Amino acid sequence: MSADVQDTMKRSKTHIPQRPFRRGAQPWQQELAPEHASGAGKPRWITTTFSRRSAMNNCPVPFATRRGERRYFLKSAAAAMFAVLTLGSAWAALADRDDDRGHGQQWVASWATAPAAYFVYAAPVPQNQALAPSPTRFTTANIQPDLAFPFPNATTTGATAVSQTFRSIVKPDLWGDTMRVRFSNVFGNVPLTFNSVTIRLQEYAGNVVHGTVTPVKFGGSHSVTIPAGEEMWSDAVHLTWVRDADDPLIQGRNLAISYSVRGDSGHMTFHSGANTTSYITGNGTGDHTHDEDGFAYEYTTASWFFIDALDVMASSDTVVICAFGDSITDGTHTTFNGYDRWSNVLSRRLHNAYGNKVSVVNEAIGGNRVINPVVANATSGPAAVDRLDRDVLGLSGLTHVIWLEGINDLGAGYGSTATENPVIHTPQNIIAGYQNVVSRLHQRGVKVYGATVVSALGLNNPPEGWDLVHFPTFLASGDNGPAVEARRLVLNQFIRTPGNFDGVVEFDEATRDPDPAALGNMTAAYLPNSQFTQLPWDYLHPNHAGYNAMGLAIDIAPFAPKHHH
Repeated sequence: MSADVQDTMKRSKTHIPQRPFRRGAQPWQQELAPEHASGAGKPRWITTTFSRRSAMNNCPVPFATRRGERRYFLKSAAAAMFAVLTLGSAWAALADRDDDRGHGQQWVASWATAPAAYFVYAAPVPQNQALAPSPTRFTTANIQPDLAFPFPNATTTGATAVSQTFRSIVKPDLWGDTMRVRFSNVFGNVPLTFNSVTIRLQEYAGNVVHGTVTPVKFGGSHSVTIPAGEEMWSDAVHLTWVRDADDPLIQGRNLAISYSVRGDSGHMTFHSGANTTSYITGNGTGDHTHDEDGFAYEYTTASWFFIDALDVMASSDTVVICAFGDSITDGTHTTFNGYDRWSNVLSRRLHNAYGNKVSVVNEAIGGNRVINPVVANATSGPAAVDRLDRDVLGLSGLTHVIWLEGINDLGAGYGSTATENPVIHTPQNIIAGYQNVVSRLHQRGVKVYGATVVSALGLNNPPEGWDLVHFPTFLASGDNGPAVEARRLVLNQFIRTPGNFDGVVEFDEATRDPDPAALGNMTAAYLPNSQFTQLPWDYLHPNHAGYNAMGLAIDIAPFAPKHHH
């Protein structure tokens, strides 16, 4: 008998037999076989043939009258029923706990990002140019450090890592003591080899918590080679320092995942807009995956290289939500290292309500489109219809998608050179892309919630990934104003129409100024840039307050785990 059941018995002050009574027999017609009887581990019932009167005669309390006999049996029956109910409650509680501890568990996504391209070098924008209120200003350019130092071979056509170590910082949305990591070489041109990979708890900056080092293996080996164009999962990793997945002291903490590149990496698959600081050692410095301090990690980056997913072993009824879309979901203008995207706000609300039974991961890419990629900027990634299988359907345990996308299709459909003709996507083409994605997700049993596209009226700065060559011409044409707004309203009408999605998330209403005098612009308080407050806003990306309003606008009831419904 487990300690939990014994404890329940003590609290109830009621004797509970080691095995339940056999159905259909009266208490005086049966008794339990001793534990050492044949068929050990299974109850062996001995049915007696003695009469009701003999049962009375063998009773420890003599009956003075038949009324006393009846009273005795009624009390015995009541006690037995209470015992069965108490034991049943204890077993039910243990069953719930067992479900959390390993029964019916599966891999579920705890963190993810979308590989967008291979890294090419772009010189940082000078500070005075970055601050100038020019329509060609690239507001996030001064977030990324100059990566010509860790990658001295970097050019505008590519860059490689050479015998050096990355320490990527990621925040698991769901914790557990068993995890696995996926690495990507999908945009690589040669096989990628890691000498060593470790997982640790981040202390601060490039430093990690003592005693948390956990080697990561691949097919039992510390090293791994990933062919060009492919991804690879690690073996399951047991984190002995995770005592309890629900421990409040570990919730919200970051992991430092370190991996050492052997030789030349070739093209480096990466996600540009991480809005999180990660760390890189110098070129040719070798393996520093086991270092506890960050002294060897001289350089920082605002991108994630090679790593693209982290899974945790969790209950099979865990809800996994993918935030899918463009820069407004990726987090442009959020607080750097602040984790205040709308998806982060949603995550906090869900965990407050449902505990460690939900996970929200982000598969957005700045500048991304529903249909046709932005040719001028490869970091905008493949279009949503093209990357759905890899970035979304490839997530472990996926149950729901919240999709916000379309503004880049409406206003940024330009090519990469002046000789290419502008291509403005019509709402009908974008809607066809919506329908394609929704159908494919439904075929896999995934629910899709359409998010209404936010206002871009008055747009004065290209968001990350937009074509800077043609943007001034685009602004001068006036097409970014009323024409784009009219097409946006058509998209939102489709998104709001019942039956097109499984539900609607009203980001437009959450961020648009309700004052008629505002003429449909975003609420003024949501415009100033969160991270670089000295920069003028771009009338497209919300700030901290705006993203917070978006996260609070989502009804969390449809995402409740099964046992909360």
